[in-house]
Amino acid sequence: MLKRSVDEAFSAAALVASGAVAIAPPQRYVRTLRSLAAYGPLGLLVSAGAQLHGDRAAIVDERGSTTFAELDERSNALANAWLAAGLPAGAGIGILCRNHRQLFESLVAGAKVGARTVLLNTGLAGPQLRDVCAREDLALLIHDEEFAAVVSEYRPPLGRLLAWTDAGAGRTVDQLIAGAERVPPPRPSTRQRLVLLTSGTTGTPKGAPRELGMSLIPPGGFLSKIPLRAGRTAFVAGPAFHSWGLLSAAMALAVGDTVIVHRRFDPAATLDAVAEHRCAMLALVPVMLDRILALGEEELWLRDTSALRIIAVAGAPLTPDLAIRARAAFGDVIYNLYGSTEVSFATVATPDDLRRAPGCVGCPPVGVTVRVLGDDGMPRRPGDVGRVFVGSGLQFSGYTGGGGKRLVGGLMDSGDVGHVDRHGRLFVDGRADDMIVSGGENVFPAEVEQLLAGHDEVSEAAVVGVSDPDLGQRLRAYVVRVPGAELDEDAVRELVKTHLAGYKVPRDVIFVDALPRNSTGKPLKRDLP
Repeated sequence: MLKRSVDEAFSAAALVASGAVAIAPPQRYVRTLRSLAAYGPLGLLVSAGAQLHGDRAAIVDERGSTTFAELDERSNALANAWLAAGLPAGAGIGILCRNHRQLFESLVAGAKVGARTVLLNTGLAGPQLRDVCAREDLALLIHDEEFAAVVSEYRPPLGRLLAWTDAGAGRTVDQLIAGAERVPPPRPSTRQRLVLLTSGTTGTPKGAPRELGMSLIPPGGFLSKIPLRAGRTAFVAGPAFHSWGLLSAAMALAVGDTVIVHRRFDPAATLDAVAEHRCAMLALVPVMLDRILALGEEELWLRDTSALRIIAVAGAPLTPDLAIRARAAFGDVIYNLYGSTEVSFATVATPDDLRRAPGCVGCPPVGVTVRVLGDDGMPRRPGDVGRVFVGSGLQFSGYTGGGGKRLVGGLMDSGDVGHVDRHGRLFVDGRADDMIVSGGENVFPAEVEQLLAGHDEVSEAAVVGVSDPDLGQRLRAYVVRVPGAELDEDAVRELVKTHLAGYKVPRDVIFVDALPRNSTGKPLKRDLP
């Protein structure tokens, strides 16, 4: 209990330091607390923003900007329209949208009606989407017009609603907002429950529900590691249906920052927006950062990115090579957040961490416990590899389709294996289920992949295990060469042999044009040829 009180106090101090808590007339705080009690944390984001930063732009997309006050009023109207249509508290609503204002309006409206809000992956195929929607029992589906064909097989009881649309045909979010009262809706009988989908790298994505509590520790812990400051601008490039995109956007809004979003990622357009809006933060996934750096030094120098104080990445591993190249291009502003859909964020590597240990994912923030445990459930010594377990106030409560993650002493199995150094910094060595047993030796592909990706003639690489009659499994490397590279199979094997143990040398080397990836940048190894 004492530790919890100390963590809450530390988190409150971090919120004050960020500017999220500002001096304002007492009546504004009374209204803010009422919104928190009625609509929960997501509802609080915009109601507090409307009270404290009303005319400041909250969301800027390709169609312009909407202020904190407008976001609050429009989400009120959308919630009232849904209630008038008969949406009961606790019902499931699905949101299949790219990054734009209607996604955030729908998300906040879901908080104001107490809905079970499911954020759907824009990369889902029709049959996958139908199965996920049926499993989550959605009463209403909000989607962008471009996904009309994908959603056509699912007919929820309250129908489908268009968010971003160019043609304007059909029932739209904007139409509902225009025809509804903008007063705050009545307090719902249930609190909003968010359901995020796993990445689906091994099959149909699972639903990971998360309860949004009232504690200050999660936002305070985030801000203690990633120093957002009020009144600035943040570009959120990661998809907001994913936990990292949602978290980075929510935290920026929480401190009163303006969030810039684009519906599709383009490296040059992203840099243009960072320069135009004088963005202090850029939140993205590592493959996006790699594509920005691939523009070349001349293109980077053409844009004024001097306002950037934070380039935060998550959602996939940040290789040491990419961390070093990014620091050389932008300075000591790189932050690497590690977590998962199930455990939420677990550790953050600060610029100092990445300067001293480029391959690390840092240390846990306040309120989060991380342990590396052996098969016997006992802590491993620094340098020894084990399973990574995480405990926090944001971990999920079990998959919606049944099942969950293993718990040891209240800590949840992340599914990853890793080790800590003598300074307590965590290194993730790979997924436990990716481990390859070759000739009786355990190999984690990430180590070989990082070595290959650091070569001047290699753009990216993936390593998998394939059946072998003598070894049980042998290693196969899929390598993407940089344009004009002459690297051959023997050179790849020699590189690994020079730096790693002999049993980690891939027997097979296959050159491909690109690695298949999902919408958050994770390689889809099951789709490799």
